Amino acid sequence: MNDRLLEIYLADHLAAATAGLALVRRSAASNSDNATGAFLLRLSSEIASDREALRRVIAALGYDESNAKQLLAWLGERAGRLKLNGQLVGYSPLSRLLELESLSVGIAGKLALWQTLLQLPGLEQRLALFDLAGLAHRAAAQRAEVEQHRLKAVELAFDSN
Repeated sequence: MNDRLLEIYLADHLAAATAGLALVRRSAASNSDNATGAFLLRLSSEIASDREALRRVIAALGYDESNAKQLLAWLGERAGRLKLNGQLVGYSPLSRLLELESLSVGIAGKLALWQTLLQLPGLEQRLALFDLAGLAHRAAAQRAEVEQHRLKAVELAFDSN
């Protein structure tokens, strides 16, 4: 196995997890007055836990975290806030929809990460202390729940009433 490529792959996923955590926390705060906000608050705890699990995987494999990649991802999430949402200032129903879509894509990537680690030969012993299958299962459940909220956000964003 090419350890250098695996280290890069994991660093990229950690950077994405950093951006995803910032996004879910911001979106939870923006939706604090509704059911989506309550869900996102719980999801932010799970994403923080998943990110920490990835950090422990990276350490267990003897790799370094790429602080530069994490900083760039965090800055990218900040820049993503500047998107047009149909209002000059403030939060709109379109904001919620786009945030949920971004979270869905990110969680799909996280699911792929855990599945990849499960598939790579020789990693089972090095990562025996991690419940990769459980992490993959949780990612699939997170994505399904995000999808439920996304579909409600579609209705709110495009309702003509």
